[in-house]
Amino acid sequence: MPQDRIARAVGTARNSSLPLHRPPVLTGDSQPRLHQRGRELQRFNELRTMPLGLAADVRSEMAKRLNKVLCDTRILHDLYKKAHWLMRGATFYQLHLLMDRHAGEQDELVDSLAERVQLLGAVAVGDPRHVAELTNVPRPPDGAEEVPAMLSRLLEAHELVMRETREAAHRADALGDDGSNDLLVSEVLRTNELQTWFVAEHLVHTPLVVA
Repeated sequence: MPQDRIARAVGTARNSSLPLHRPPVLTGDSQPRLHQRGRELQRFNELRTMPLGLAADVRSEMAKRLNKVLCDTRILHDLYKKAHWLMRGATFYQLHLLMDRHAGEQDELVDSLAERVQLLGAVAVGDPRHVAELTNVPRPPDGAEEVPAMLSRLLEAHELVMRETREAAHRADALGDDGSNDLLVSEVLRTNELQTWFVAEHLVHTPLVVA
C-alpha cells in the first residue's frame, strides 16, 4: 500500500549512512576576515607631524584643549538625549522636540571637534568610557528627575562647556591657531549660547493668561 511504502522510505532515510548535506564553506577574498587585532598605531598622547604651519607644541596644546571640550560636549549631547526620552508633563511635546533638536546640533559639534583634533595630528577621544574618565560634567542620577531639574542640569553643563570654549579660543588666538579659534567661537560657542537661551526661557515662571 502507498502508506507502507512511505513508511519504509522514511525509515530507510533515517537509517541511511549518507552524510547530511552541508553548504560549502566560503573562502577567498569574499569572506570577511573576522576577529582581527593589531598593534596600536598612535597612542592617545602622541602627535603626528602635519604640514599646517603650526609648531608641534601648539598643535599638541590645542588638541588637548579641544579634546576637553569634546568630552564635555559628548556628555551634554547625552544629557539632551536623556531629557528627550524622559520628558513629561504639560510641556512634553515642545520640550521633547527641542531636546532632540539640541542633541542633534551637539552631535554635529562633536564631529567637528573630533575632526579638528585629528587634523592637528592628535587622537580624538572616541571610547565613551574614556570620555567618562575625562569629562568635568557632573553625573546625573540614573533615574528620572523632575523637568526643571533636568533643564537646570543642562544649563549648568552648557555654562561649563562655554567657559572651557572661551579659554580654548583665547589660547588658540594667542598661539596663532586661527582654525581652532574659528571652530570654537563660530560653531561651539555660538551654538551653546543660543541653546542656553532656548532652555533658560523654559524656567521663567510666567502666567499664560493673566497679566
